[in-house]
Amino acid sequence: MVASPAELSSLATALDDLTRRVTGHAEASDAAKDEDTARELFAIERSLNSANRRLSRLALALGRL
Repeated sequence: MVASPAELSSLATALDDLTRRVTGHAEASDAAKDEDTARELFAIERSLNSANRRLSRLALALGRL
């Protein structure tokens, strides 16, 4: 299956939602002073943001072809 810009955009939207959910849990863990969990969740958040940027760049590049 070839990835279309529209499909990649849909994946980026799903990643946005997942990132928001992870961020909410990270912030709640931080507020509860669960530092280990918060640290891991914030690291996951950064990875998801990075993946989303890469998806967005790819969708743009494919849209120009």
